[in-house]
Amino acid sequence: MSFSAPLAERMRAKQLDEVLGQQHLLAKGKPLAQMVERNRLQSMILWGPPGTGKTSLARLLADASGAHWRAISAVHDGVKEIKRMIDEAKADQALGQRSVLFVDEIHRFNKAQQDALLPVVESGLLTLIGATTENPSFALNNALLSRARVYVLKSLSTTDLVELLARGLKQLAHEQGWQSIRLDEQAQPWILAYADGDGRKLLNMLEQLTDFAEPIGDDHALAMQISAEAVKTTLAGGQVRRFDREGEQFYDQISALHKAVRGSSVDAALYWFARMLDGGCDPLYLARRLVRMASEEIANADPRALTVALDALNSYQVLGSPEGELALAQAVTYLATAPKSNAVYMAYKAARKAVATMPSYDVPLHLRNAPTKLMASLDYGKGYRYAHNEPHAYAAGENYFPEALQGQGIHFYQPVDRGYEQKIQQRMQFWKTLDNPDNNQFGE
Repeated sequence: MSFSAPLAERMRAKQLDEVLGQQHLLAKGKPLAQMVERNRLQSMILWGPPGTGKTSLARLLADASGAHWRAISAVHDGVKEIKRMIDEAKADQALGQRSVLFVDEIHRFNKAQQDALLPVVESGLLTLIGATTENPSFALNNALLSRARVYVLKSLSTTDLVELLARGLKQLAHEQGWQSIRLDEQAQPWILAYADGDGRKLLNMLEQLTDFAEPIGDDHALAMQISAEAVKTTLAGGQVRRFDREGEQFYDQISALHKAVRGSSVDAALYWFARMLDGGCDPLYLARRLVRMASEEIANADPRALTVALDALNSYQVLGSPEGELALAQAVTYLATAPKSNAVYMAYKAARKAVATMPSYDVPLHLRNAPTKLMASLDYGKGYRYAHNEPHAYAAGENYFPEALQGQGIHFYQPVDRGYEQKIQQRMQFWKTLDNPDNNQFGE
């Protein structure tokens, strides 16, 4: 292969045992290992982050099965190219040759393009291997998913990346005619952090770094070293971590932040908050989500939580980045450490459900306003009791529901025994005793 191809392309695994990572699929007894052992290659979708070896793995599986490899990209190709591949597969089938069709970034195919694959996958004319970085549940239609098994690939671990780094250094030294290329011991952590689980990213960066390699030792022609300073200079543009603002990782991380706040894990909440900012998430989006969390997870257990979240949002709008991010971090810590209650959230859901499933009952006459003589003559507002004029500013026994629901014992809001809701709970219990004076434990 020409050196003009990227290092990641030149170093593609030639055999399955050279593949780094994915041992949950490739170790003895695991799904893909068994598939190869039995020579029963089936249609599949390989789903995982960039740089985890999806294309290499697909090619090796096809080679292991003895199938003819064909590849297209959903970015560039469409139905016309699919039909051409089908015609070629039919010619191969007539000669007794199996065919694999690899579709890179298959999530970019629209419904019509995906549907074009269904008949040939169903008939077995083509074994489909699709690669995607997007959740197949959302990116692919159900008909295609029912005909292909989904395998999840994982980001490369630190151990995998260290091994890949060693292989890359050896490959580059061989290509350049050097005895070895070494890394300053302080340089490796920078490169591993930059790679962020992406093997392709690591190798591409390593190839750039060879421009900064300097001779070491007595024999300058054989040994070269890459300094930590060279790595820092190359990475001066900043770390760009994997973060798709509209994809799976985005929603996974905001879910983790929300659940950490709900679980009162302040340090984990700060971690996910920082991760999302580091990945390029719009701070205003995070601010809006914090406002939502304040009502959904805390609400009346600490009514100040909503105020803190709103103040943080306003502060960010005034200050911008990076100063305003500190206000958001303050809100994260406040929400995570506040007493928790989802009573308002559950009450709202219950009320919405009740309204959606019940008839549209009329407002009782005594609760209606009577701004005109006609309305007053129709008994609008008749018998209404003004709560402020009654003991404890509470009209004991009054009904505020539609008449058909009066006395039905409907209770949407159930305060928890935490934070300020303890006081609300006591107050509601007091009102209940006023409605039933015989059971009054509080007295007047």
